[in-house]
Formats: sequence, structure tokens, C-alpha cells
Amino acid sequence: MIAQLRCLQHAAREAVARCPQCRQSFCRECITEHDGRMLCLPCLAKQSVLLNAPSTLWPKLGWTLGAFAGLLLAWVFFLGLGEIFLRASG
Repeated sequence: MIAQLRCLQHAAREAVARCPQCRQSFCRECITEHDGRMLCLPCLAKQSVLLNAPSTLWPKLGWTLGAFAGLLLAWVFFLGLGEIFLRASG
């Protein structure tokens, strides 16, 4: 049955495997083994992008904590500066 199928990318070539993710048939050049299963190159690229995508929570949390720490530091600085001026005038 698969011998009658043609590669999705190369219509003149016989398909040797079917990608389990997209269910399309591909020739030897267009399919590769990854983690014990055969994947087509577009599905492998999608999977690697998803696995290597950075988390969006940590950068936002870092900016928020940094802004809060900056405001707290500025508040402490100006509070101390006010105390110094208050003692010098008094």
C-alpha cells in the first residue's frame, strides 16, 4: 500500500514512510528518525521550535521584580536623604 504512495515534496519519488504527526507520506530524503519515530522535516522543525521556545513568564517576572526593587531602592535613598536634611536643619 505505501509503495503506491508518492512523496508529498517530490511527486516522482516513492514514499517510504508516513509521518505520524501530519499523516503525510515522504521519501527517504524528506523523513528522519527522531526519538525513536520517523518525522518529516517540517514536523521536526515545528517540534524543535516548540521545545526551544523560551518561557514568557520568567522575563516578565524579572522585569516586574526589577522595577519593584528599583522603586524600593529609590524610596529608601530619598527617605535617607530626607532624614539627613532634617537632622542638618534641626
